[in-house]
Amino acid sequence: MLLASEEIELGKRKVLNEAHLKELVLPEQGELLGRVQKISGGNQVLVQCTDGEIRLCRIRGKMKRRMWIREGDIVLVSPWDFDHKRADIVWRYIKDHADWLENNGYMRPTGPLAPGTAAQQAAAAAAAAEQQSQQAATTSSPPQQA
Repeated sequence: MLLASEEIELGKRKVLNEAHLKELVLPEQGELLGRVQKISGGNQVLVQCTDGEIRLCRIRGKMKRRMWIREGDIVLVSPWDFDHKRADIVWRYIKDHADWLENNGYMRPTGPLAPGTAAQQAAAAAAAAEQQSQQAATTSSPPQQA
């Protein structure tokens, strides 16, 4: 017998949005984040990874039947050991989690031509030096009189 002070919660669980249903999966060792560029048909997808490479990825059978992947989605990929141009799609992020990843810097490129890397800093320094030399050449020459 229940007393009036006891409460019983019956019915379905109230879910406010999709983010409450899914956990946030972060990349582990050997996994990369990427953005879907093109659906190639079947279970093949072209993905621009954060290391700067475009990989032909395969949608795993477990995901293929349960989850739709569209162009522009953020996915977690696991490159193959024997072929670095191919990978498996391990996870697709929902919009709320994709926004969180972009805001917290997980989607920044980390490849050799990424902003802030030594190669890009050297290229920027060379461009700045060339621009300074051009300015010095134009200011040092006296105006010619006719």
